[in-house]
Amino acid sequence: MYSLYLFDFDYTLALSEKGIIICFRHVLDMYGYTGRTDEEIKYTIGYTLIDGFKMLTGVDDPQLLEQYRREYVKKADTAMTANTVLYPQTLPMLRRLRDAGAKTGIISTKYTYRLEEAMDKFGCRDMFDIVIGGSDVQEPKPSPEGILKAVKKMDVDKSRVLYCGDSYIDAQAAMNAGVDFAAVTTGTTKKEEFEKYPHVKIMGDLSEIF
Repeated sequence: MYSLYLFDFDYTLALSEKGIIICFRHVLDMYGYTGRTDEEIKYTIGYTLIDGFKMLTGVDDPQLLEQYRREYVKKADTAMTANTVLYPQTLPMLRRLRDAGAKTGIISTKYTYRLEEAMDKFGCRDMFDIVIGGSDVQEPKPSPEGILKAVKKMDVDKSRVLYCGDSYIDAQAAMNAGVDFAAVTTGTTKKEEFEKYPHVKIMGDLSEIF
């Protein structure tokens, strides 16, 4: 049993790919990028929006990428939270951890206010002791900044921290932070990819965390 359990959000605690696809598709269509598949869009989940648009468009111009990002955020204000659902295992798992006395938190590249919108929608703000989104850090994952910030604020020894995520970016972030990592295969990263990184467990879903 760990003292602090930290979780990625998209594809780990929640399924938000429908909203993400809607928002990316909106911007891609607006600027004439046709032919991008849903699978290509899903693969960007976990990256920053800027990096996602780089991957999908091949554009390197910072001003143009920022324009795409702003259009995405504008669309997401109406489409994202409405098209996000928690995995059925999420709330029972969190309740069990809380009942056992563990602290919990979210470390995500998703903007903090968007995470708060989702928590309000599902009535689970009180399930988390700390929430660090992409707007709370200078460097996104795989930088360890978010994880280390949570560890410091919660005053927990790193040996007592587990970070759970669905992508190799999460695995790298945990490795860089020097905390244990548990993978879930509910995202686009396969078990074989996770086996290349330090991990304590590779799970089909979060119910296996125990």
